Amino acid sequence: MKKFINLCAAVVAAIAFSTPAMAQNAKTLDELLQMIESAKLSESAEYRTREAAFKRDQRKQAQLLKQAQNTKAAEERRSDRLEQTIRDNDVILAGLREQRDKRLGSLKELFGHLTGAAGDIRASLDQSIVSAQIPGRTEFLDTLIDKMSSDTRLPSIEDIEKLWYEQQREMIESARIVKFNRTVLRANGEQEEMEVVRVGTYNLLADGMYLEYSPENGLVSELARQPSAHQGSAEDIQEATSGFTKVGLDPTGPLGGGLLRALINSPTLIERWHFGGIVGYVITAVFAIAIGLAIWRFVVLSGMSTKVTAQLKSGSASSDNPLGRVLKVAADNPGLDPESLELKLHEAVLKERPEIESGLNLLKIISMVAPLLGLLGTVTGMIITFQMITLFGAGDPKAMAGGISQALITTVLGLVVAIPTVLMHTLVNGKAQRILHVLEEQSAGIVAGSVEGK
Repeated sequence: MKKFINLCAAVVAAIAFSTPAMAQNAKTLDELLQMIESAKLSESAEYRTREAAFKRDQRKQAQLLKQAQNTKAAEERRSDRLEQTIRDNDVILAGLREQRDKRLGSLKELFGHLTGAAGDIRASLDQSIVSAQIPGRTEFLDTLIDKMSSDTRLPSIEDIEKLWYEQQREMIESARIVKFNRTVLRANGEQEEMEVVRVGTYNLLADGMYLEYSPENGLVSELARQPSAHQGSAEDIQEATSGFTKVGLDPTGPLGGGLLRALINSPTLIERWHFGGIVGYVITAVFAIAIGLAIWRFVVLSGMSTKVTAQLKSGSASSDNPLGRVLKVAADNPGLDPESLELKLHEAVLKERPEIESGLNLLKIISMVAPLLGLLGTVTGMIITFQMITLFGAGDPKAMAGGISQALITTVLGLVVAIPTVLMHTLVNGKAQRILHVLEEQSAGIVAGSVEGK
């Protein structure tokens, strides 16, 4: 009895968890048993329904699988038939090609040469500046090349004659100088309708400017930098109507060529000067000081030399020039003995020497320091070059160009400053030494006259 009660308690607990509403309505064990029986019956019916649905789905999937297998087999049979058809067609095509080649005979080799010639002409016309005046010349060549490369089409006599015509027209246009109106892209980004002069297949000119033609987009644009040395001749040929006109052309290429690009990309003197960097600016400042100092001393010494020359012709001593002040010392001490007079005159000449030689030592120092500054810039530039090599390697010359430019330009600037500074120092020093020579000569003459008088 106790076991039965425990079993009933377990069943009640299970039913309490699964069907709490049903357990709460049961009042006796008989009612609970009936409820359990009805629940089992309903669950069995639900399970049978689900099992039937599952079996129906299984049969349906089996049918779909069978249909897919049948479709696969049919497609495999169709693929075999198509592969056999391809093999049969390849045999037929091989026979047709052989038949075509036999019928063409020597024309096959001719069409091969025509295809190569058409390709070369198309590349030439694409790059030619004549296309800036006559666009769309390569569309026919594209169609012709497609025909000659096809297995089903052949070029006609008219097509071959047109190929010859285009080649002949390019040859004729290369010898003509033509004016035509064309939209030109200016360097500031604006488009302007201009009269363009085409000189053969070499250059395009407009309004004294050199132009370039871009075959990728068909644009005619102004060169970012113009070859200034030839712009005058470009204007002359723009205005000319007949005869011969001198003009700078680049025969190395139809798009401006290597010579023209090298010419316009060459740095100007100002740009080369900027390559020198800080050291180059210092050398330039030193050179400006040297020029100013040399001009100032040359003017002063020229005026002083003029006054000394006038004093030599004058009978009275004047204090506005060095010789006059030296002569005035002799005139103020008429009774001195020759030795004392010589000392007085020597002292007077020594007093005049600093003013006469003022600035000469600085010019001499600048002439010696300028090459040293250039050497400093050279060393600095090489340091920068080695740093660039360390960072980027030696494969990119542009990365090292800045340091090499500074290394070379500062050396040149140092020599450019030193050479004329030496010449200016020599010139100015010569004038100073002439004045001092006159002073010493007159002093010696006065002393000699005093000795002879005694």
